[in-house]
Amino acid sequence: MYMKVKRFIDIILSLIGLIVLSPIFLILIIAIKTESRGPVLFKQKRVGINKTHFNILKFRTMRIDTPKDTPTHLLENPDQYITKMGKFLRKTSLDELPQIWNIFVGQMSIIGPRPALWNQYDLIDERDKYGANDVPPGLTGWAQINGRDELPIELKAKLDGEYVSRISLWMDVKCFFGTIVSVVKSDGVVEGSIASKKETVSSKESTSK
Repeated sequence: MYMKVKRFIDIILSLIGLIVLSPIFLILIIAIKTESRGPVLFKQKRVGINKTHFNILKFRTMRIDTPKDTPTHLLENPDQYITKMGKFLRKTSLDELPQIWNIFVGQMSIIGPRPALWNQYDLIDERDKYGANDVPPGLTGWAQINGRDELPIELKAKLDGEYVSRISLWMDVKCFFGTIVSVVKSDGVVEGSIASKKETVSSKESTSK
């Protein structure tokens, strides 16, 4: 029953978000286009509910000559590819704003396990153990407020499983406000060589973010 309520909440809040945040979208679009050539949005194939695939949307934060399908922490010098605007977008998580559209059309939810890359087979398999692939992926979730990039795959999947087992309005509210705190503090955000010491190749999101 709650899943139907959850979807209704997603539609209403994402619609409001698209309308209210439209001036910010416009400012960010102009800033991205002014600083570097290339598309404003970056599309990336991710795993959705029941392991179906969809294209997640993000504001582009890296130059268009960045090596494709290479995790950020595997680049010799990732900072040379991330634009100045991109650094700001990543630090503030504003690069994730276009995912409001993914939420509105039903590919994602506001709260849920972060959608894995299509080739993050180890994370996908771990989530299968907890049923975490059977719910809509989210803009943010329980794992995101408990470590984000710093979490090893096994713990990330376990936290996603905890969310699934405790899914409720209260749990979603807790994740929502916990995310605001994490973003303000930039908790768990790892880039470059530091990340390589904390995660395996497939657990880090791809470049061209």
